[in-house]
Amino acid sequence: MLQQVNGHNSSPDAHGRKRLREDLQEFLGREAPLHLLDDLTKVNPVTLETVLRCLQARYMADTFYTNAGCTLVALNPFKPVPQLYSPELMREYHAAPQPQKLKPHIFSVGEQTYRNVKSLIEPVNQSIVVSGESGAGKTWTSRCLMKFYAVVAASPTSWESHKIAERIEQRILNSNPVMEAFGNACTLRNNNSSRFGKFIQLQLNRAQQMTGAAVQTYLLEKTRVACQASSERNFHIFYQICKGASADERLQWHLPEGAAFSWLPNSERTLEEDCFEVTREAMLHLGINTPTQNNIFKVLAGLLHLGNIQFADSGDEAQPCQLMDDAKCSFRTSASLLWLPEDPLLETLQIRTIRAGRQQQVFRKPCSQAECDTRRDCLAKLVYARLFDWLVSVINSSICADPNYWTTFIGLLDVYGFESFPDNSLEQLCINYANEKLQQHFVAHYLKAQQEEYAVEGLEWSFVNYQDNQTCLDLLEGSPISICSLINEECRLNRPSSAAQLQTRIESALAGSPCLGHSKLSREPSFTVLHYAGPVRYRTAGLVEKNKDPVPPELTRLLQQSQDPLLKVLFPADPEEKSQEEPSGQSRVPVLTVVSKFKVGLVVLT
Repeated sequence: MLQQVNGHNSSPDAHGRKRLREDLQEFLGREAPLHLLDDLTKVNPVTLETVLRCLQARYMADTFYTNAGCTLVALNPFKPVPQLYSPELMREYHAAPQPQKLKPHIFSVGEQTYRNVKSLIEPVNQSIVVSGESGAGKTWTSRCLMKFYAVVAASPTSWESHKIAERIEQRILNSNPVMEAFGNACTLRNNNSSRFGKFIQLQLNRAQQMTGAAVQTYLLEKTRVACQASSERNFHIFYQICKGASADERLQWHLPEGAAFSWLPNSERTLEEDCFEVTREAMLHLGINTPTQNNIFKVLAGLLHLGNIQFADSGDEAQPCQLMDDAKCSFRTSASLLWLPEDPLLETLQIRTIRAGRQQQVFRKPCSQAECDTRRDCLAKLVYARLFDWLVSVINSSICADPNYWTTFIGLLDVYGFESFPDNSLEQLCINYANEKLQQHFVAHYLKAQQEEYAVEGLEWSFVNYQDNQTCLDLLEGSPISICSLINEECRLNRPSSAAQLQTRIESALAGSPCLGHSKLSREPSFTVLHYAGPVRYRTAGLVEKNKDPVPPELTRLLQQSQDPLLKVLFPADPEEKSQEEPSGQSRVPVLTVVSKFKVGLVVLT
């Protein structure tokens, strides 16, 4: 590698390498002052080892924030540190003449962003990107930033306007526990892992007072409702209603003490996030009254009972699969809680409707046992996804300010962290794809730009060999062929999906990419992507079906028959509504896949 030293290029020789090792050993030997270095640019030499040792020393000294130039590195303390986020500390950073000269802190970043909005003559929106691997503390950081702005962006003059502002701020803060209850879950890496991405827009008026907010969400992991990995849990809200319901509510929702639900694994674990009262109180502040809340929780209980429905193999393709004997009670309970007619519900799960030919003839085909289970899971995911979107719209209607009352915003981007599990599928592919985009954004707007600026100004500098992940992004989203385009193409082809065939297509079409690894030892079809954060192996089984995200139109029509007040809102009857999931014949239209929708969302963000 060529190094630029004092404007001259030189090749490192044995003497240079020896000197570097000596400098490194000397630096590593001075462990005492390491925790005093509050900026990683101050370590010398800057290597992976020295940076990690510096962060380790600060972590051991209970110092969890360290600057890295214009960015902030935060370490998860994995323990409560209340004095680190007190209102008094917020005001100290807000009142400081130069907050950047105080100790590194998330409040320093928040205050600098706030002053950037205030100091500009023409309003310019500001955004803070909170990124990191799963379990790094992104959700907590976003929560702290929202509390910080609720404190510093308030202070109206009159008592009446103060009460109005206080109510707005409280509603904004109350959106957190509701969205976390319905969108977060316990994973192998994190007890409170966000299973969706969100962009929070904090809206400011001309006096830089917070007048409202808006939430935009991305890619809810709705598959978690019906399928949880080993040692992981479903969304928090299911555990909250089972653990926190009163005796009367248990009777109403058919949730007796000690009841076992297939979709409620590891319920014996007690987490801080299992607090039902916090969620209910926050929902009240957002305008979701008690009857509506009870309706929501009744529907969720119906989904839990739906998960206990099992079918027996009919043994004859011409005959529908029947309910197992011990599932009949769960079936009736689920139908009752969801206010669905029993016979149409059972028939919809058992029999598939097919339209074929120019005359759109209707054929009825009994489903296999596996297909019955898939339709049951699809029903639950469809209801939960609509419920989540409805909650987001309710939250926005409660906290969003009139466009005439705000001029600028501060954005908080909290996107799911990089993930690598024993089994990785489309969810992890999209999550890690989003993290690759964020990494490239950082590389382009900080590292590349910084060094180009040094070169233009003629400053003496040493080239930093950083990792540019554009090659990995090309593999994932490049044109004309990429992993995303190949998965989408498989969705468009009118043929059964083959996991082995998809693996072969990816490996042959993208063989030249240095970021595509090979999984020769894998027992099942898969491919490996060498991400900037490490290699991840993705199983190809089920990828195409998840990307299609098919919803049989008869499931939607069934839910439109429900007499439940909430489901009638989530699934309004529309005689002209046509499902794009199962088009046929000449009416076939391109399917908007999960990957396609996700890519559009990323483009909007960046």
